[in-house]
Amino acid sequence: MSSIEFWHDHAGISVPNLDESIAWYEGVLGFTVERRNTIESIPAEVAILINGNLRLELFQVPGAKPPAEDRSLPNEDLKTFGNKHVSFAAEDVFALADELKARGADIVWVKKFPFGSNLFMRDNAGNLIEFVQRAKPPTQPATL
Repeated sequence: MSSIEFWHDHAGISVPNLDESIAWYEGVLGFTVERRNTIESIPAEVAILINGNLRLELFQVPGAKPPAEDRSLPNEDLKTFGNKHVSFAAEDVFALADELKARGADIVWVKKFPFGSNLFMRDNAGNLIEFVQRAKPPTQPATL
């Protein structure tokens, strides 16, 4: 059987105000707009943001409902089925937390566990973002 390579492309996040969220992701996490477009069939205004080889797709949909309050609390959110958060990695989440705080980020926690350390924060719309502490890996696609 032959193998097929695959890799991460992007995470999609629904937001109440596309322009405000673009400004937040640019100012706090250093993303820039790769492109903006409209998907008429939804309808949705969409922005693809990029930072290095990471991409985020932000959606603004008229009449979208806000999430339940517990969706912005990491441990409570796990009690609801579905996607939980987007996660990135950094070599030192404690130093990253200091930098993110200086940029005005809403830090939920920075914790050290027996299995590793992580940081949880919320974007300007309350969506959870995690950073795990991990050594910088060589770029390597997954295989199937």
